[in-house]
Amino acid sequence: MVRNKDMNTQSFFIGVDVGSGSARAALVDQDGHILRTSVKELRIWKPQPDFYEQSSNDIWNCCEFVINEVVRNVNPEDIKGIGFDATCSLVALDRNGNPLAVSNSNNNEQNVIMWMDHRAQAEAEFINKTGHEILKYVGGKVSLEMEMPKLKWLKQNLPNKWADFGYFFDLPDFLTWKATGSESRSLCSLVCKWNYECSIDGKKGWNEDFLRNVGLDDLAAFEFKKIGSKVLMPGEKCGGLKSDVARSLGLIPGTPVATSIIDAHSGGLGMIGTNGEGIAKEMSSRLSLICGTSTCHMAVNEKPILVPGIWGPYFSAMVPNLWLNEAGQSASGMLLDYVISSHPAGIQLSKKYSTGEVRTHLRQLLAKITKEKGLSDVSLLSKDFHIWPDYHGNRSPLADPSMKGMICGLTINNSEENLALLYLATLQALSYGTRHIIEALVESGYEPFKSLLICGGLSKDPLFVQIQADVVALPVLKPHESESVLLGAAILGACASQYFNSVQAAIETMGGKADVVRPNLNTKAFHDKKYKVFLRMFEDQLKYRAIMN
Repeated sequence: MVRNKDMNTQSFFIGVDVGSGSARAALVDQDGHILRTSVKELRIWKPQPDFYEQSSNDIWNCCEFVINEVVRNVNPEDIKGIGFDATCSLVALDRNGNPLAVSNSNNNEQNVIMWMDHRAQAEAEFINKTGHEILKYVGGKVSLEMEMPKLKWLKQNLPNKWADFGYFFDLPDFLTWKATGSESRSLCSLVCKWNYECSIDGKKGWNEDFLRNVGLDDLAAFEFKKIGSKVLMPGEKCGGLKSDVARSLGLIPGTPVATSIIDAHSGGLGMIGTNGEGIAKEMSSRLSLICGTSTCHMAVNEKPILVPGIWGPYFSAMVPNLWLNEAGQSASGMLLDYVISSHPAGIQLSKKYSTGEVRTHLRQLLAKITKEKGLSDVSLLSKDFHIWPDYHGNRSPLADPSMKGMICGLTINNSEENLALLYLATLQALSYGTRHIIEALVESGYEPFKSLLICGGLSKDPLFVQIQADVVALPVLKPHESESVLLGAAILGACASQYFNSVQAAIETMGGKADVVRPNLNTKAFHDKKYKVFLRMFEDQLKYRAIMN
């Protein structure tokens, strides 16, 4: 029996997801069916190149709006639990819990350094030069997208304000603090983004030697009050809704709130239990792709595996009692948007169509060209068009934020057909990046994967999904419940309410079924050749650097 017998069968859970550009909420039943959703856009400031900032007040107000939307006309007694996920952005507050600016904008509403903010490159390089042993859990190098480089940037660049900061939260933990008043932190956020130790040899906690080495030892003051001392597992109850919050949401005070999770990890949690016909169910045989502005690649294993250039292993950061390795691409959806918007034909198409309609138009155009040329598969159109996709640096497996994008095959051509080929080659390049990550995982000790799981905005592009399958020669599972990130957050809420007796039981019950996209193995030889070109472009970029330096 996976749920408590005395629970009312009319039970709902709320999943809240704060992504890069919007806050979303879903009303989910005990079988994992999403019954209602709501979305509201977030504000983003870009005060200078590589700076991306948000407002924690704006984010919370948007969360309240979307929750109110999905619970309208629902009996509050039937809402059994709430789960939150969010991007791994850094929230800065003063000693009274009020927003405090994170740059020289002097606008305290701009108090969130977004995950994709790349201001802290010098600080990340400084941390990596220490060679501290704890860095082996981030593939050997801390990323400038993580929180310690950003904290060091704040200390070095805002020295007169540093003492005024009272609390630093990962955004998912900020949301549970706002909802419950609990200052607890999620193990997921801390081990994945804050260099919190949860090591193979059993060590757990803040590593004061590391903090001292990187010049942030003052964060240990008052039992790590600024960065958290109470650490809970994702899905564990961190508290109940505060009375004022419950009143604002029309819910019952004390409604259980789950310890949070990072948004990509929530997507992995929502997908990993899904079933596809003829597909192995072992969690370690599946690689989860959460594809949005960026793409995260999540792999779990019963044993800890250190992989150069890939984050982890992190114990119980996504699925309890399994070790997580996290890879990714810093720009995927964002890259495709840029490719379209920076092309003359894309500029004209965007005046007539929405983003989704433009992509549909390009897919139709590619299908037409394929037919006219008498080719057996659309991928063959890009024979002379090659892309290295690191326009926003390489997260994995090279762990090099200074990598740049490259294009081979440009001509004097500003037609829609040319844009379609560029779009196709970009989809392929992102898929070759997945293959590059898989090879790194397998070379370090993972058994060969048997399937991919995919969710997020890019999973709605059938060509992207098919090319992923073709490039890695593996079936891809697309969950019927397409909003896996929201489902993952709701699973946490269900666990906090104790509706299920374990996170695994919730995953199995709420995971649902998936369509299976099989690879076209007739394109394997073609993609093998293009993948060789892909790797050669990386090697050539290193040569160009060496010449210029």
